[in-house]
Amino acid sequence: MRGAMAIGVVLTAVFTLAAAVSLAWVPYDVARLDISQRLLPPSLAHPLGTDHFGRDMVSMLMEGARTSIAVALVAVGIGVGAGVPLGLWAAANRGGWLDEVIMRANDLIFAFPSLVIAILITAVFGPSAVNAILAIGIFNIPVFARVARGGALPLWTLDYIMAARVAGKGRARISAEHILPNIANLLIVQATIQFSLGILAEAALSYVGLGAQPPTASWGRMLADAQTMIYTEPQLAVLPGLAIVAMVLGLNLLGDGLRDALDPRLRRRAL
Repeated sequence: MRGAMAIGVVLTAVFTLAAAVSLAWVPYDVARLDISQRLLPPSLAHPLGTDHFGRDMVSMLMEGARTSIAVALVAVGIGVGAGVPLGLWAAANRGGWLDEVIMRANDLIFAFPSLVIAILITAVFGPSAVNAILAIGIFNIPVFARVARGGALPLWTLDYIMAARVAGKGRARISAEHILPNIANLLIVQATIQFSLGILAEAALSYVGLGAQPPTASWGRMLADAQTMIYTEPQLAVLPGLAIVAMVLGLNLLGDGLRDALDPRLRRRAL
């Protein structure tokens, strides 16, 4: 394992572990406000201090990690679950009307910035973590459709695919049994990239008030709450900002490492 990938694994594991632990335990209840404990400095009771509502910063960061990871993970799942079949379907019908319809629909979605689409959806249906998942997931669909189609098209010209067709296998069966396993590495790498983008998108939506709503903790919401005190209490913004940067950096390093490990062409170059 290369150094950069090792850093990515460690950073990703730390935040994933924090999110998993927060499902069962956090040091303090983030839904409980205690103004008498507001803006406390770091101590044994509060290692990172408290915010302007008296909430423990460690607890807020742990639950914020859970929110960001959950939103991004489900959004990537939507993209994979809907986009990959569409991409495989388009590749199996390459050059046909179905391929054209799927690709032009993808172009239509790509014509608008992802964050604008997310803001539009959450503004229409209301701010919530569920709508943020829907908004981010919809944009992930054409991403995975393009990756799946691009990876599948060259495979349809190979001899073993021709042999499978001669043996009487249909396009759907060939896509599932032969095409999908051979493009899994591309999809895994793309999933890590979209995961990191999902973290950023969730933070951005929460920052503008269209993502997770109080009392649910969110890194983006923490940044929004701290923006008026950036000069007097900078740690309130620095801590969630560093968490976002570290999580996204870890996922990007992990994705780069997986690409190097799974791409046979890159492995041959390294040899």
